[in-house]
Amino acid sequence: MSYPIKKIQTGINNPILRNISEEVEEINQDLIVFCHKLVVLMYQNKGVGLAAPQVGENIRVIATSQRDKKKTKDKFLGETIMINPKIIEKSKETILWEEACISLPNCTGMVKRHHSITVEFIDLKGKKQTKKYKEFNAVIIQHEIDHLDGVLFMDKTVKIAEKKKNKKE
Repeated sequence: MSYPIKKIQTGINNPILRNISEEVEEINQDLIVFCHKLVVLMYQNKGVGLAAPQVGENIRVIATSQRDKKKTKDKFLGETIMINPKIIEKSKETILWEEACISLPNCTGMVKRHHSITVEFIDLKGKKQTKKYKEFNAVIIQHEIDHLDGVLFMDKTVKIAEKKKNKKE
């Protein structure tokens, strides 16, 4: 099956962005090429994550850029391509993070996410992986997996009153 890259899908009511994506059944050369293009597009659009539906393909694939975000530095750790990602564990602890999205230009909002998650996925070599992510990296992955389920970050933004309440805690 071929996976042509289409233009970046935008809009809160875009039907492609609102569909639940299908699991990938086979990792073939077309999928590998698609995944590499997904990473390139992520960077071209100054993003830290990009999901297949955002380029017109309703398949369960995401590309993310992981970082070590310390107060004194922002170190790049590399990209991860996840095929059929599933969050299998979530921390009870949550964090409030300001999010944006390539598919919703000029929009930002505060979203409550799990502080850490464990994700099960298939890599480009067809190997099953299980990895734990926290803070910034966990937020990115949760945001991108939401895209696979037809959910946009604007659906999850918290009210300012809740934001202020969380700051006091």
